[in-house]
Parts: sequence; C-alpha cells; structure tokens
Amino acid sequence: VQLQASGGGLVQPGGSLRLSCAASGVILDDYDIGWFRQTPGKERAGVSCISEDGRTAYADLVKGRFTISRNNAKNTVDLQMNRLKPEDTANYYCHTKIYGVDYWGKGTQVTVSS
Repeated sequence: VQLQASGGGLVQPGGSLRLSCAASGVILDDYDIGWFRQTPGKERAGVSCISEDGRTAYADLVKGRFTISRNNAKNTVDLQMNRLKPEDTANYYCHTKIYGVDYWGKGTQVTVSS
C-alpha cells in the first residue's frame, strides 16, 4: 500500500488549492481516509476525514472552507481548500489505517503567502 499526496503549492491568501491523495495497492473507497497537516516544530494535526460510508468531518479551523471528497474513478481522495489563510501553510499528508496498520503518504507542501 502506498499513498501519495499532491497538489500543493504557493497561493495567495484567499486563493484555492485542490489536494489529491492517490493510492496504489488499495482501493481507497474501502477505507476511512484522513488529511493531516504539520508545520515545523508542531505535531501533525487532523484536518478532515471521510469515512468508508461517506461521512465527513472537519477541524474547526477549516470548517466551511475545505471540502473532502472521493473520486473513485481515479482512486483518490481530494481536499478542496478555499479561502486559504497564511495559517493554513503546512505540509499536508493523507492517511489510512488498514487492519491496524497506519499508512501515510508523502506530504505535499502548501504555502499561503502574498
């Protein structure tokens, strides 16, 4: 199982980015998938997740701005990030747990700056 996050970049405050978590060796639709983010010196924090049955949850800091969704045709879980703020700057990771084993994708850097 391998996960790979992509779609990060540099964006101005108020802008948008769409992150994508792609997988090999696993059908993402069969599992809960989470997005996390981390900045230097801080612990990795949960941003959003989508359950196997499609329920979604968001951290208070991103609620109303971020939307998580599945693209089963591409076997990805995407994170649409709107109205980005400088404090959203972080390395973003996707995660799943399969039979008790944690799988983390390599992160994608999001930088929100003017």
